[in-house]
Parts: sequence; structure tokens; C-alpha cells
Amino acid sequence: MTSIKVPPLGESIVEAVVSRWLKHEGDAVAPGDTLVELETDKITVEVPSVTGGVLRKHHVREGDVVKLDQLLADVDETATAKLETADRRPQAADRSPKASAPIAAATVAHATEPARVSPAAQRLATESGADLSRAQGTGRGGVISKADVLDAVPSAARMPAVSPPAFLLPPSSGTRETREKMSTRRKRIAEHLLESQHATAHLTTFNEIDMSAVEAVRGRVKERIEKEQGVRLSFMPFFVKAACASLRQFPTVNAQADGDSIVYRHYVNMGIAVASDAGLVVPNVKDADRLGMLDIARAIVDVAKRARDGKLTMDDLSGGTFTITNGGVFGSLISTPIINFPQVGILGLHKIQERPVAVNGKVEIRPMMYVALSYDHRIIDGQQAVLFLIRIKELMEDPALLAID
Repeated sequence: MTSIKVPPLGESIVEAVVSRWLKHEGDAVAPGDTLVELETDKITVEVPSVTGGVLRKHHVREGDVVKLDQLLADVDETATAKLETADRRPQAADRSPKASAPIAAATVAHATEPARVSPAAQRLATESGADLSRAQGTGRGGVISKADVLDAVPSAARMPAVSPPAFLLPPSSGTRETREKMSTRRKRIAEHLLESQHATAHLTTFNEIDMSAVEAVRGRVKERIEKEQGVRLSFMPFFVKAACASLRQFPTVNAQADGDSIVYRHYVNMGIAVASDAGLVVPNVKDADRLGMLDIARAIVDVAKRARDGKLTMDDLSGGTFTITNGGVFGSLISTPIINFPQVGILGLHKIQERPVAVNGKVEIRPMMYVALSYDHRIIDGQQAVLFLIRIKELMEDPALLAID
């Protein structure tokens, strides 16, 4: 009997919700078949069978909260082995030409057996109209995964038509309220955000940045870079470089509390908050402090695309040390971002807006952006937080310093 347990779910994630069982008690399973889906606040985890056999018992039900390494199910691999032994006996005993016919038929049937498809991949294929025969299975045991379907679907067809949520539909006659059950993922996101606020001494400091210099630099080089390097240069790589330089100067902002100790990181895994159909996720760019501007730009485009396509791995979501979130892309003028616990700092970017400002005794119209640093006051003193944000302001207003740094 093989025990199927809750696999590692990612950094700081210790539990998940049983979303649905794909295999029921008594079902035959093959190695790599998805038995159950677990949902966390970040991704849906498909738990495969590590062996072939028969699923003997469910130890948890749909909707149950399960913890790391908790027993989910038992698979009896001997049931398949006994069946195969029974099937082989008459074939070994009977060597007549007549007996060879079933064997040939079985061989043909096996050769034309359709590839196994994970439930998530099947749903995506149905929604997008993808031809599964064009998808190459890269999952365990050759199973076609959601990522394999995405690779086989033209980009224009990847986004299925989504029905508007109930609260956006025109109300029926006499209806004044509509109630919609909160999704499991939304509940988990809410719990994570509440944990952040309850477990940290949350405080936010603000500043504003004149984006004129960065806009001028980006305007001069973005077309050339896109043509020669195939990279679209946004403002985010500039902020990542500035944040990495500032974190080097103020390492406490890149630290983490561990009981009564402070862990200082001598590297930066930069989290980039990405809004996806499944909710907010924060993949991170590994060792961002060691990358050049264009490499950072490529990495950001890559993780953001995979986040929206549902192709992130747990490694993408684990190990982040600091986070940047950009509400400005949605038009936010100012906000107080919530720390991505157990990190101790998060930088919030906002909309670039032309405003009158005083420059050398004169009033000028400049493209200005409010920035916010939310930080854990248990670890970071107010002076450090303010100076950290001022350093980012200095670097962004004189981007030549980024190259020197």
C-alpha cells in the first residue's frame, strides 16, 4: 500500500484546502494520474499518484483543510500487479496461433491509447478549443499538463470567454442584493493578508518622485532596445535596480524576523505583484541584485506572463525577500500596500500624473509619482524606512547613478 500525502506547497504555506477529488475509491490509477486538487492562496496543486494500482481509501473530504505531509489517500499497487499476473498466465500457457490474436489486438489498443490529461489541462482545452493531439505531455509519466496545453494553444485563443460575476449581472425584477460564495482562493488570500497585519507592526511612509529623467532615458532607448534585444523596457526594471541598490545600503529592509532573531539576506529575490484571473500572485526574480537592467526586464516579462498563463511553479513563488507592487497600472494615485509576510517591507508604485511643482524657485509641470513603503516597525526603524525611500527617489531622479552603482 502506498500512502499519498500533502506535498510541499511553498514557502510559508503550511496548509491547503481539498478542492476536489478526481479519482474515487475503487478507481484504477496509473503513475502520474492526478488524484486530487489542493488549493492554496497562490496556486492550485495537482497531487499525482506515484504508482499504478487501485485507489483504496480517501482520508479527507472535499472542503477539508489539510496540512503539509498529511495523509490524503492510499493506493494499492498490488491490485494491478495481481491483475497483470492473471492476464499473463493464459498467454504464456497457450502458444497456438489462435491465442496470438488477442495479444495483437491488445498491442494495437495500447498503441492507440489516448494520452493521459490532467483535469486542469482538460478544462483549459475545453474552454479554449485546443487540440490535445498537438500537446506533448511533459508531466510525470507523460501526462499532459495545463502548461503543455498553453504551449499548444495560439496566444490569441488562450483567454477563454469568462462570464461576468453574479454581482455584475443585471438584477432580476425585485432583486436588491446578490450573494456569491467566496472562493476558496479568495478566502485564503484574505487569511494571508490578515495574518500579515496581525503578525507585523505595520506602518507606511510616503514620498514622491519626479519621473522626468527616467522618462527621458526610457524614451531615448526603448525602441532601440526592443528592436535589438526584443525587450520592452518599462519603468519597473528601473525601480527594481533602484530598490536593490537601496536594499544594499539598508539591509534591514531586506531582512526577516525569525523568533527573537533577525535574518539578514545578502541577496535580493525581488517579488513582483501580478494580478491574474485567479487573484493576486507574487512571483519573484531570483538574485535580482546581480542582474543587469535588460536581464531584469526579461525576467519580469517572463514571470508576469507565466503568472497570467497559470504556469508558475512553487519555486517562482518561494524565497522572495522584498516586494514591489504597482497599483499605478490600474490608475491608483496613492495607497498603503500590505506587507507580503514574512517579508518586512513592500514598495508601492502609483500612477504617473502631471502636477505643478516648484523647481528652482519656479512652478513647472512635471510627471510625478507617489511612492509608498510599508514596513514592519518591529524590525525597521522609521529613520531607516524614510532614508530607504529617499535613496530610491534620488536614484530614480538621476538614473545615471544606477549605472554607476
